[in-house]
Amino acid sequence: MGESRSLTINGRSHSVSPEDPETPLLYVLRNEFGLHGPRFGCGLGQCGACTVHIDGQAVRSCVIPLSSLKPDAKIVTLEGLGTPEAPHPVQAAFVEEQAAQCGYCINGMIMTSAAFLKDKQKPSEAEIRQALAGNLCRCGTHARIVRAVQRAAASL
Repeated sequence: MGESRSLTINGRSHSVSPEDPETPLLYVLRNEFGLHGPRFGCGLGQCGACTVHIDGQAVRSCVIPLSSLKPDAKIVTLEGLGTPEAPHPVQAAFVEEQAAQCGYCINGMIMTSAAFLKDKQKPSEAEIRQALAGNLCRCGTHARIVRAVQRAAASL
């Protein structure tokens, strides 16, 4: 086993000892902690399916080696954004707009949208589309996704 690292994930402190310190954060989240919101898509940081928040910023966890994380980094996954009883406004809006079809990209869309809306309270449709341009969706639900982000922005 490698050197033990402390992580704060969804508000809880954890310790992890990966065999390889270059293990991507995505693998640690999924395999060590059973968090399946972030998904493996391309493995290159290009599709957005693995997006999580680190210190409030949306990042691609498939290309973030565990060794690169600051000891005090705060990691939030889809599971920590909200709860079934009290969903984050973006999560609620995605449900209300039925923005998921196959659902594979939705983790990245929601996590990217939540970080975006934290910095931009009243975005235009063009700004929303630009913010989500790096998240790939093959199902064609882009119109519903944009409506969901607009709904969430109005409720924040």
